[in-house]
Amino acid sequence: MVINAVERKIEQYVSELGDHYVSSLYRKLPHGKRLRTKLILKIAGSDLKVIKTAATVEMIHAASLLHDDVIDDANTRRGQISVNASEGNKTAIMMGDILYSKAFFELIGISPEVAKVVSNAVVQLSLGELADVELSKQFHTNRDAYLKMLYQKTASLMEASAESAAILAGKPRVAYRKYGHNLGIAFQMIDDILDITTDSKTLGKPALHDFVEGKVTLPYMYLYEKLDASEQKKLVSLHRKRLNLQDEQWIKSKMAEYHIIEKSYAEAKVLIVEAITLMESLGEKDLSNIAKAMIEREF
Repeated sequence: MVINAVERKIEQYVSELGDHYVSSLYRKLPHGKRLRTKLILKIAGSDLKVIKTAATVEMIHAASLLHDDVIDDANTRRGQISVNASEGNKTAIMMGDILYSKAFFELIGISPEVAKVVSNAVVQLSLGELADVELSKQFHTNRDAYLKMLYQKTASLMEASAESAAILAGKPRVAYRKYGHNLGIAFQMIDDILDITTDSKTLGKPALHDFVEGKVTLPYMYLYEKLDASEQKKLVSLHRKRLNLQDEQWIKSKMAEYHIIEKSYAEAKVLIVEAITLMESLGEKDLSNIAKAMIEREF
């Protein structure tokens, strides 16, 4: 399988660093769905430049998650103990920096244009991370700021993956960039919904974890709009607090009462349908199916 070639390339890049501790840390990282790799391979095929591009993008994604876990004080990542929890914050930050730096070094040799697209996405990603920290400090209903942060923190790298693959394949980069953009924002919107609807065991972290962490996602903004003044005050008072079962049930029952999850999901679906239509017009059935699978995730 071509995806295995990407894994081997990442392992090669890490081993080239000549540091046994770094290699052992990399082996501890959970791999996830490799969605960005799948996009790149579906768009551009499997020649060496494509494999290298996918490998660097996955290293960048892994680096961003290492930093993200430090910022969020997360003890787990995809159900496994996180590097910051097992090795400490300093090690997690430096491991992230090592992966970023090695990825940039390799990108330069692939294509100046691809290097420009991917490195710009990392600038956006970092700006999004900072915005996320700032927005999490207090309860807010700034939908535009939330969507901008979503684009920067999650969609920018998905967008860059699709655009880079299109550059390598000689395909229309604007169309593929749009596809990656829509997919990235919808992916995070749906992730935010799953944080509310999925049980803790399936999620690999406590349910409603985002709200406890301070993140005010779309469902909470929509809920706030529907509540009366005293209920709004209650919702705001629960922000960044450790929730008991009664508080969790109150939030979920209010969301059910006002069909908040359905409304939030419908917004993500608009983006996905646009992405599906765009890819089908280009005869990209596999990419259309990736988008379809996203809106069929379990709720």
